[in-house]
Amino acid sequence: MMTATTAEPVQLPTRSGLIIDVRTVRPDDEALLKDFFDHVSNEDRRFRFFTASPHLQPHQAAALIDVDHQQTESYLAFTAEGGQLVGSAMLACDDAMETAEVAISIRADRKGQGVGWSLLNYLTAEAKARGVKRLQSIESRENHLAIELEREMGFVAREVEGDPSVVLLEVQF
Repeated sequence: MMTATTAEPVQLPTRSGLIIDVRTVRPDDEALLKDFFDHVSNEDRRFRFFTASPHLQPHQAAALIDVDHQQTESYLAFTAEGGQLVGSAMLACDDAMETAEVAISIRADRKGQGVGWSLLNYLTAEAKARGVKRLQSIESRENHLAIELEREMGFVAREVEGDPSVVLLEVQF
């Protein structure tokens, strides 16, 4: 399997049978990301950015686009048929490349089709390929679907000291 850091997208099946093409973000993807996040539910946008902003803000778009492609990578998932942007995912590694955090957002009308599962599985493989030993996700305690998905994939939940509104989910390799 080719990684998305190559020029060609990686094609992944989802549990529902939908085929997605995953590629790394490009400098000219800002308008695409802004439109995509306008189609992510308000609740999911709040879970992703921990803010109630109704639209993707310029600094949020910059954080998704201005990545070094080594420690931090941002991925976009498109339907193979039609090319609709259905998911955005980020893998951010620490300086030692031992611990990484993941964050995934799915277009509201594409939830429940296995896009999040396939992206998390892909990011897990990418983290392992980079030598990461521990993969983490910080979730709002209210984000039951993401917590359930991550637990299904072997992540273990624990409290975040000093912040009862979030939970840290972690899997070690």
